[in-house]
Parts: sequence; structure tokens; C-alpha cells
Amino acid sequence: MATLQLQVNGERRELSPAPQHLAQAIEQLGHHPRLVVVEFNGLILTPDRWQDQPIQNGDSLEIVTIVGGGS
Repeated sequence: MATLQLQVNGERRELSPAPQHLAQAIEQLGHHPRLVVVEFNGLILTPDRWQDQPIQNGDSLEIVTIVGGGS
């Protein structure tokens, strides 16, 4: 089974099976697509582009989780 190595929020992560596109990688990392903002290799991509964005070894992701609430 193929694996894919990424930098995620500054840490090396290995995903198996290797995702083919960004949407699969986000899902494998356990994030809900409506609750994150993703920077892919230095570019912020909107969720409608994730399915079309191929992903490969060495790509870099910065994932920010949106948290509601406060007082």
C-alpha cells in the first residue's frame, strides 16, 4: 500500500493509503472540511478547489481549525 509524506503544521506526517487529492488528505487527517482553513504550499485554497488539487510527497499544509464560542 502506497504512503504519502507531508508537512502538516510543521510536522512530518505519513498518510496511508496515499491520498490522490487534497480533499482526501484533509479527511484522512481527521478534519471536517467546513471547520478548517487550509494553506497548501503557501496558498490558501477554498474547499471547492480541494477535489481538483493533486497532492504529492513533500507538499506542505497548514491547517487552522475554526472554533466558535466565547463570551
